[in-house]
Amino acid sequence: MELSILDDPERKRFEAEVEGETVFLEYIRAKDAIYLTHTEVPKSLEGKGVGSALVKGVLTKIKQEGLPMAPLCPFVALFLSKHPEWKSLLAKGYNV
Repeated sequence: MELSILDDPERKRFEAEVEGETVFLEYIRAKDAIYLTHTEVPKSLEGKGVGSALVKGVLTKIKQEGLPMAPLCPFVALFLSKHPEWKSLLAKGYNV
């Protein structure tokens, strides 16, 4: 599943529309890294791979920006533990 992810800096989140619902991943941008703080997927979309597709899309955008990231959100940390190919994006001092 591939999502069309938009960055909404005013709301400090990446978001996408799926089946008429909004899914999002909140963040805090700092000079040294982007901190991923919370992932939200409506109950009607749970178990369909939407959360993983969202995280993968956001990590792709972060990689393109060249910013290290800190996975403060447990869902993002779990995704990284299952997909070690993304661990190169981790900010110094972070491990999953």
